[in-house]
Amino acid sequence: MIKIAIAYHSGYGHTEKQAKHVQIGTSSVKDCIATLFKVDENMNNLEKLNDYDAIIFGTPTYMGSASAPFKTFMDASSKFWLERKWKNKIAAGFTNSHSLSGDKLNTLIQLAIFAMQHGMIWVGNDEMNQSPDNQAGKNDAVNRIGSFLGAMAQSENDSPDITPPIGDLKTAELLGKRVAELTSKLCK
Repeated sequence: MIKIAIAYHSGYGHTEKQAKHVQIGTSSVKDCIATLFKVDENMNNLEKLNDYDAIIFGTPTYMGSASAPFKTFMDASSKFWLERKWKNKIAAGFTNSHSLSGDKLNTLIQLAIFAMQHGMIWVGNDEMNQSPDNQAGKNDAVNRIGSFLGAMAQSENDSPDITPPIGDLKTAELLGKRVAELTSKLCK
Protein backbone atom coordinates (compact mmCIF):
# COMPACT_ATOMS: atom_id res chain seq x y z
CA MET A 1 0.00 0.00 0.00
CA ILE A 2 1.44 3.37 -0.98
CA LYS A 3 0.59 6.49 0.97
CA ILE A 4 0.34 9.94 -0.58
CA ALA A 5 -0.20 13.19 1.30
CA ILE A 6 -1.80 16.15 -0.42
CA ALA A 7 -0.39 19.01 1.64
CA TYR A 8 -2.15 22.25 0.76
CA HIS A 9 -3.50 25.62 1.83
CA SER A 10 -6.70 27.10 0.44
CA GLY A 11 -7.81 30.63 1.19
CA TYR A 12 -11.28 30.63 -0.38
CA GLY A 13 -11.96 26.96 -1.15
CA HIS A 14 -10.89 26.86 -4.80
CA THR A 15 -7.50 25.28 -4.12
CA GLU A 16 -9.16 22.82 -1.73
CA LYS A 17 -11.48 21.78 -4.56
CA GLN A 18 -8.42 21.26 -6.73
CA ALA A 19 -6.80 19.22 -3.91
CA LYS A 20 -9.86 16.98 -3.72
CA HIS A 21 -9.57 16.29 -7.44
CA VAL A 22 -5.88 15.46 -7.05
CA GLN A 23 -7.06 12.98 -4.40
CA ILE A 24 -9.60 11.48 -6.83
CA GLY A 25 -6.76 10.85 -9.28
CA THR A 26 -4.48 9.26 -6.69
CA SER A 27 -7.30 7.08 -5.40
CA SER A 28 -7.92 5.70 -8.88
CA VAL A 29 -4.65 3.77 -8.62
CA LYS A 30 -4.77 0.34 -6.98
CA ASP A 31 -3.27 0.08 -3.48
CA CYS A 32 -2.96 3.84 -3.05
CA ILE A 33 -4.25 5.79 -0.08
CA ALA A 34 -4.27 9.58 -0.39
CA THR A 35 -4.82 11.90 2.55
CA LEU A 36 -5.71 15.59 2.44
CA PHE A 37 -3.44 17.55 4.78
CA LYS A 38 -4.33 21.20 5.41
CA VAL A 39 -0.98 22.74 6.31
CA ASP A 40 -2.42 25.69 8.23
CA GLU A 41 -4.42 23.35 10.48
CA ASN A 42 -1.57 20.88 11.04
CA MET A 43 1.43 23.05 11.86
CA ASN A 44 1.96 21.09 15.10
CA ASN A 45 1.76 17.74 13.30
CA LEU A 46 4.07 18.19 10.32
CA GLU A 47 6.05 15.09 11.30
CA LYS A 48 3.09 13.03 10.01
CA LEU A 49 4.33 13.82 6.49
CA ASN A 50 7.49 11.79 7.16
CA ASP A 51 5.39 8.61 6.93
CA TYR A 52 4.18 9.17 3.35
CA ASP A 53 5.77 7.84 0.17
CA ALA A 54 4.85 10.98 -1.80
CA ILE A 55 3.74 14.51 -1.01
CA ILE A 56 1.78 16.62 -3.49
CA PHE A 57 1.96 20.30 -2.58
CA GLY A 58 -0.84 22.76 -3.32
CA THR A 59 -1.25 26.45 -2.72
CA PRO A 60 -3.10 29.36 -4.23
CA THR A 61 -0.96 31.88 -6.05
CA TYR A 62 -1.20 35.20 -4.24
CA MET A 63 0.79 38.12 -5.60
CA GLY A 64 2.83 35.78 -7.84
CA SER A 65 3.90 33.40 -5.08
CA ALA A 66 2.73 30.76 -2.62
CA SER A 67 0.28 31.96 0.02
CA ALA A 68 1.69 33.12 3.37
CA PRO A 69 0.26 30.11 5.27
CA PHE A 70 1.88 27.75 2.79
CA LYS A 71 5.16 29.64 3.00
CA THR A 72 4.98 29.30 6.80
CA PHE A 73 4.63 25.54 6.31
CA MET A 74 7.61 25.53 3.95
CA ASP A 75 9.75 27.35 6.49
CA ALA A 76 8.59 25.08 9.33
CA SER A 77 9.69 22.01 7.35
CA SER A 78 13.36 23.00 7.76
CA LYS A 79 13.83 20.57 10.68
CA PHE A 80 12.88 17.73 8.30
CA TRP A 81 15.15 19.22 5.64
CA LEU A 82 18.10 19.12 8.04
CA GLU A 83 17.44 15.44 8.84
CA ARG A 84 16.65 14.60 5.15
CA LYS A 85 13.32 13.04 6.20
CA TRP A 86 11.71 13.63 2.79
CA LYS A 87 14.71 12.58 0.69
CA ASN A 88 13.71 10.41 -2.30
CA LYS A 89 9.98 10.86 -1.73
CA ILE A 90 7.99 11.68 -4.86
CA ALA A 91 6.77 15.29 -5.01
CA ALA A 92 4.46 17.27 -7.28
CA GLY A 93 2.52 20.50 -7.09
CA PHE A 94 -0.58 22.40 -8.07
CA THR A 95 -1.76 25.97 -7.81
CA ASN A 96 -4.75 28.18 -8.53
CA SER A 97 -5.32 31.89 -9.05
CA HIS A 98 -7.97 34.21 -10.41
CA SER A 99 -5.98 35.43 -13.41
CA LEU A 100 -5.37 33.10 -16.32
CA SER A 101 -1.63 33.57 -15.81
CA GLY A 102 -1.52 35.08 -12.34
CA ASP A 103 2.18 34.20 -12.32
CA LYS A 104 1.26 30.62 -11.35
CA LEU A 105 4.43 29.36 -13.01
CA ASN A 106 6.45 31.19 -10.38
CA THR A 107 4.53 29.38 -7.63
CA LEU A 108 5.15 25.98 -9.23
CA ILE A 109 8.85 26.83 -9.58
CA GLN A 110 8.85 27.78 -5.89
CA LEU A 111 7.25 24.41 -4.99
CA ALA A 112 9.67 22.46 -7.18
CA ILE A 113 12.70 24.17 -5.65
CA PHE A 114 11.27 23.54 -2.18
CA ALA A 115 10.89 19.83 -2.98
CA MET A 116 14.35 19.63 -4.52
CA GLN A 117 15.89 21.24 -1.42
CA HIS A 118 14.35 18.38 0.53
CA GLY A 119 15.95 15.88 -1.88
CA MET A 120 12.58 14.86 -3.30
CA ILE A 121 11.91 13.60 -6.83
CA TRP A 122 9.68 16.08 -8.71
CA VAL A 123 6.95 14.82 -11.03
CA GLY A 124 5.40 17.22 -13.51
CA ASN A 125 2.24 17.19 -15.58
CA ASP A 126 2.51 15.17 -18.79
CA GLU A 127 -0.78 16.15 -20.43
CA MET A 128 -0.82 18.14 -23.66
CA ASN A 129 -2.68 21.44 -23.47
CA GLN A 130 -5.68 20.74 -25.62
CA SER A 131 -9.25 19.56 -25.37
CA PRO A 132 -10.46 16.38 -27.03
CA ASP A 133 -11.38 18.39 -30.12
CA ASN A 134 -7.93 20.06 -30.27
CA GLN A 135 -9.11 23.50 -29.15
CA ALA A 136 -6.69 24.50 -26.41
CA GLY A 137 -7.84 26.99 -23.82
CA LYS A 138 -11.47 25.90 -23.57
CA ASN A 139 -12.83 25.38 -20.04
CA ASP A 140 -13.21 21.64 -20.58
CA ALA A 141 -9.66 21.25 -21.94
CA VAL A 142 -7.18 19.20 -19.97
CA ASN A 143 -4.13 21.33 -19.16
CA ARG A 144 -5.81 24.30 -20.87
CA ILE A 145 -3.32 26.72 -19.28
CA GLY A 146 -0.41 24.73 -20.71
CA SER A 147 1.70 23.90 -17.65
CA PHE A 148 4.04 20.94 -17.52
CA LEU A 149 5.71 21.72 -14.17
CA GLY A 150 2.48 20.98 -12.27
CA ALA A 151 -1.27 21.42 -12.40
CA MET A 152 -2.63 24.94 -12.80
CA ALA A 153 -6.20 26.09 -12.29
CA GLN A 154 -7.92 29.42 -12.84
CA SER A 155 -10.92 30.39 -10.74
CA GLU A 156 -13.35 33.19 -11.32
CA ASN A 157 -14.42 35.38 -8.41
CA ASP A 158 -17.24 32.98 -7.63
CA SER A 159 -18.03 30.08 -5.34
CA PRO A 160 -15.87 26.93 -5.46
CA ASP A 161 -19.12 25.16 -6.40
CA ILE A 162 -18.83 26.86 -9.80
CA THR A 163 -15.11 27.37 -10.40
CA PRO A 164 -12.42 26.25 -11.31
CA PRO A 165 -13.67 24.72 -14.56
CA ILE A 166 -13.88 21.01 -15.28
CA GLY A 167 -10.78 20.93 -17.48
CA ASP A 168 -8.62 22.26 -14.64
CA LEU A 169 -10.12 19.74 -12.22
CA LYS A 170 -9.51 16.88 -14.67
CA THR A 171 -5.91 18.08 -15.00
CA ALA A 172 -5.56 17.85 -11.20
CA GLU A 173 -6.95 14.30 -11.28
CA LEU A 174 -4.49 13.27 -13.97
CA LEU A 175 -1.56 14.72 -12.01
CA GLY A 176 -2.68 12.80 -8.91
CA LYS A 177 -2.99 9.60 -10.93
CA ARG A 178 0.47 10.07 -12.45
CA VAL A 179 2.06 10.64 -9.05
CA ALA A 180 0.35 7.53 -7.64
CA GLU A 181 1.41 5.36 -10.58
CA LEU A 182 5.04 6.51 -10.42
CA THR A 183 5.16 6.21 -6.64
CA SER A 184 3.76 2.70 -6.90
CA LYS A 185 6.49 1.72 -9.38
CA LEU A 186 9.20 3.27 -7.22
CA CYS A 187 8.02 1.63 -4.00
CA LYS A 188 7.89 -1.93 -5.36
